[in-house]
Amino acid sequence: MNQLSLSAQIQQLGQVRYTPAGLMALDAALKAESDVIEAGKPRKVSLEIKAVAVGEVAKELQKLGVGGVAVFRGFLTHQRNGRGFIAHVTVIEPAARNQDV
Repeated sequence: MNQLSLSAQIQQLGQVRYTPAGLMALDAALKAESDVIEAGKPRKVSLEIKAVAVGEVAKELQKLGVGGVAVFRGFLTHQRNGRGFIAHVTVIEPAARNQDV
């Protein structure tokens, strides 16, 4: 199953655009940093990923703005140019206090 759940901060927002169906779409860059356990050892991990939100979720993303922190849920797919992945955000939840970003 292709599911994404990422606590992250919005690093960048693109220009509002509209899909052929007339839905608002908004591109973003998300940054996540956290401490994880791998093979029984603690490890710091950091990643930046491109994301897109469509419809009402795009409006929520825009309201959060650059610097906004939340849990972004959705799925991953290839970018149109075939280079890398893009997170399609379908749900935005407020981040819990003291949660790694």
